[in-house]
Amino acid sequence: MSASQQSLTVDVVSDVVCPWCFIGQRRLDKAVAAVPEVNVEINWRPYQLDPTIPPEGKDRQQYMLAKFGSADRLREIHSRIKELGAAEGIAFDFGAITVSPNTLDAHRVLRWASANGSEVQGRLARRLFQLYFEEGKNIGDHAVLIEAASEAGMDAPVVAAMLATDADSEAVASEVATASRMGITGVPCFLFEGKYAVMGAQDSDTLADAIRQIAAAKARGELAAG
Repeated sequence: MSASQQSLTVDVVSDVVCPWCFIGQRRLDKAVAAVPEVNVEINWRPYQLDPTIPPEGKDRQQYMLAKFGSADRLREIHSRIKELGAAEGIAFDFGAITVSPNTLDAHRVLRWASANGSEVQGRLARRLFQLYFEEGKNIGDHAVLIEAASEAGMDAPVVAAMLATDADSEAVASEVATASRMGITGVPCFLFEGKYAVMGAQDSDTLADAIRQIAAAKARGELAAG
């Protein structure tokens, strides 16, 4: 990064089984590409839409029907999401998803990925979204998580060994609780420089404008802790 280039940190609070978070990820990537003059570091932070799901997961169809009340309502929601996803290059395949997983282990692996740098963590986040929403894979399954971690550039044997323990389970749960205390009740939530929150899967132009404005304010020294 050159001395004159602006920089910005974006923390994305999300859950890997949230379709809006997948759409938000694609829109954020577009926004970053539209503002090449700003060096944007993206960090993925955990959120659990439903931490009560058991470790083995639940039957997806039964779970979603219980949540939304009727097959017609579910089809309507999925149709809208598929339409918006297609505009971002996402091929949502809700029919392929058979398990609604508990996402604690996925968030643990994402946490470990951050130790390898934001690029590795970003690759893993993108891959988990793809596996679940486009390929119908159970991202609560350790074998799926280990393979995804390997594809992202992580050490698969190390990930496998850590997943077999409860390493960082409490840390992830604590981070999820912190997000709730901050008033984050829905995801995605984009937190710029740890100070400015943009809620929901905003369009890429909105996110790009936020990146420009906050990076410029930071460069002017206007983001002092307060």
